[in-house]
Amino acid sequence: QVQLVESGGGLVQPGGSLRLSCTASISIFSIYSMRWYRQAPGKQRELVASITSISSGGRTNYADSVKGRFTISRDNAKATVYLQMNSLKPEDTAVYFCNAESTIIGTNYWGQGTQVTVSA
Repeated sequence: QVQLVESGGGLVQPGGSLRLSCTASISIFSIYSMRWYRQAPGKQRELVASITSISSGGRTNYADSVKGRFTISRDNAKATVYLQMNSLKPEDTAVYFCNAESTIIGTNYWGQGTQVTVSA
């Protein structure tokens, strides 16, 4: 059974940093595009950052609201994707979800989410 397990969330003051991790129990992790989404209370889930599969060049993309502050990266040997979040703002408060998608084999998986709270 495929699992995506997120970790690294917590409470941080405005201006602080957190690094989220998502470890996947997926074979051939490198063929998956990996994404981080977030969902704040009363709002729709939104895409925060993505990184393509290795065969697609490992290209990254970010929501405008986090550009220059967040960095997504992947370690294929560890089947893990990271989200480094710097200069955090109260509006970054949300549950952050990890997503893995392979268009090659037509699969899509979600993690259970990790809470990030930015507050003084």
